[in-house]
Amino acid sequence: MIKKNDFLKMKKTIQECLNERILIIDGAMGTMIQQYKLEEKDYRGERFKDWHKDVKGNNDLLSITQPQIIQAIHKAYLEAGADIIETNTFSSTSIAQADYEMQSLAYELNVAAAQCARKAIDEFLSSPLSEGEGTGVRRKFIAGAIGPLNKTLSLSPDVNNPGFRTVTFDEVANAYYEQIRGLVDGGVDLLLVETIFDTLNAKAAIYAIKKYFRDTKKEELPIMISGTITDASGRTLSGQTLEAFYISVSHANPLSVGLNCALGAREMRPHIEELSDIANCYTSAYPNAGLPNAFGEYDEQPEETAHILEDWAKEGFVNIVGGCCGTTPEHIKHIAEKVKKFEARKLPVMEKELESVGAED
Repeated sequence: MIKKNDFLKMKKTIQECLNERILIIDGAMGTMIQQYKLEEKDYRGERFKDWHKDVKGNNDLLSITQPQIIQAIHKAYLEAGADIIETNTFSSTSIAQADYEMQSLAYELNVAAAQCARKAIDEFLSSPLSEGEGTGVRRKFIAGAIGPLNKTLSLSPDVNNPGFRTVTFDEVANAYYEQIRGLVDGGVDLLLVETIFDTLNAKAAIYAIKKYFRDTKKEELPIMISGTITDASGRTLSGQTLEAFYISVSHANPLSVGLNCALGAREMRPHIEELSDIANCYTSAYPNAGLPNAFGEYDEQPEETAHILEDWAKEGFVNIVGGCCGTTPEHIKHIAEKVKKFEARKLPVMEKELESVGAED
């Protein structure tokens, strides 16, 4: 069982942990869910057995109907060495849930997913230390996953009407606000705005986060921001360069900015190097397990992904690493093993800090 001094170690803040070492974020949720080969009835459960629309594929619903599966996936990543686990809430907004006509469940989905993650951590920490852990239990963090939505504010879905939008900024912000309320009520430690292909959507999420904490007067949780580069051009789907993307979200004073999804680690490397040069916050990277094959599957083995991320750690590019589509606990285990021998990226000393030091001298 956990000793008292181990509980004291768990009280470290995320910032303190990041200053000590490279942290590990978990891998893909969808990839793991697919391994269960669930059918329509499994997604529905007893509560939604008579739902009027098909719900198979609504992975976020499983936090309510099959919580034991979601908890088992979280535990597998924790056992593999993950320091940060993401909630199963990539599509848990009223806008995304409209595909299944489950908009009314948005708040509940986020609370349930956060609770699944918390139960997984509690179970993991209450079990005897596994052989070889040596230094004892490290603190584990829950990142409330806030996905990019299935609607975009920057691009028109109608090629004949470039000014047309299917959603407004206020509608997007309100949907994110509801999601954030559920995540916070469920007990997350961080908020992760991820897989950003449209920075205006991300700005709506950031606005909602800031508004929620102003309205509630609660202490603001650290914000992680992760964009996605769609091709070798180094731009997001809405056309921004990496530097422009970073500048566009830096006003949020994020804990970290990084990249995930879309590209495999080999293709992502130059962009991670660029980000490490321009970011004055911590940097994160969790790539796919290579590029998908002709069948949409990922073939890159855990050793391959880990070897590439080991190079990033060696070069001092990263503070947080993990995996996205196609990655499994085995990928995370190899990544954690490879990067643990390297120091985390040092935050750059900014001009204002240098000026204040000069003034003191």
